[in-house]
Amino acid sequence: MSKFDPIRPFYDNEVNQALKEYGQHPMMKAILNFTFPDRSEAEWAEMLSDIHSIRDFQTKIIYDAVLKVLKISSDGLSTSGFENLDPNTAYLFISNHRDIILDTSLLNATLFEHGLVMTTSAIGDNLVKKPFLKALSRITRNFVVFRGLSPKAMFENSKLNSEYIKEALFQENRSVWIAQREGRTKDGMDLTQKGMLKMLTMASGNTPLKDYFQQLKIVPVSISYENDPTDVLKMPELMAKAREEIYVKQKNEDFRTLVSGIMGQKKRIHISVGKVMDEEIAEVFGTEGPLNKQLQVLAEELDRIIVHNYQLWPSNYIALDLMHNTNKYEAHYSKEEKEAFEERMANGIDMNNEVAVHNFLAMYANPVTHKQKITEPTT
Repeated sequence: MSKFDPIRPFYDNEVNQALKEYGQHPMMKAILNFTFPDRSEAEWAEMLSDIHSIRDFQTKIIYDAVLKVLKISSDGLSTSGFENLDPNTAYLFISNHRDIILDTSLLNATLFEHGLVMTTSAIGDNLVKKPFLKALSRITRNFVVFRGLSPKAMFENSKLNSEYIKEALFQENRSVWIAQREGRTKDGMDLTQKGMLKMLTMASGNTPLKDYFQQLKIVPVSISYENDPTDVLKMPELMAKAREEIYVKQKNEDFRTLVSGIMGQKKRIHISVGKVMDEEIAEVFGTEGPLNKQLQVLAEELDRIIVHNYQLWPSNYIALDLMHNTNKYEAHYSKEEKEAFEERMANGIDMNNEVAVHNFLAMYANPVTHKQKITEPTT
């Protein structure tokens, strides 16, 4: 028994048995049929029987599935910064969060292609309620973050997550992926929650925080989708927020969003990884002041790097021009791209609802204004 049992992925010696248990599940068959449509069920069964580790499952099944998703739902994936990472080195990737599954899947596919250590990744417990989804998350090396707990339970779970991250990085030499905030970004504003950084401090023990955060080897990650395949699905929550109402998710909403994020059209995708935050951490913790202030400064520095490395697309500039009824950024897009964006918007929302139109456009326009604001030189 391990204290991490409630949240951890499968151990490698548990993988084959899990595949025997879930190999005939309809969703597993759907994954295999999608990825390997030319193979028979007998061949699928043989493939699964030969898998005895999480890496096996990731490289023999999931990697091919990711390539297939990219082929049918995107115009391709580009990357930058991975050449600055060292093989056999564990990093803590802190990332903006746009898609439930693909953010981590695309990052791990790229790490695999570059011969780098793949991640164990945080996933909300709301996404793994069903037994098969929980098993699939564990077999793809996710660890669970519980939400909606009492303050006491939340503290204990945060401490456990912090200790698990430390264990993965320092003892297992396993990279870790966590989002910069709880849940996906809905409005296009990628902002780091100070509470996430505070969680990381909980396993620091007697190590000075400057040293501990440097030992974590924090690498900021920026993920950019030209089209957000879940943009229309985000609208009810954005509309509720505009009305100052509490948003309540519909039944199976998370699952529908998950599927739409994977299969919906994304056009171009870019993943950029920054350099290890070392000097930035030394500067933050090299000054006197309360911990909350230091963590806020570190959060702002993470934001600056993530947004600076963010790839802006024609859709972002089109939305900003439409929002302000100008042609200021027309050099960044073509007439055809603008018409396609307008058609996408008209098919997804009520164009007579000014609040809906504003929120849809802001979702795409905010990355431009955020990048301009956060990267402009201070005087």
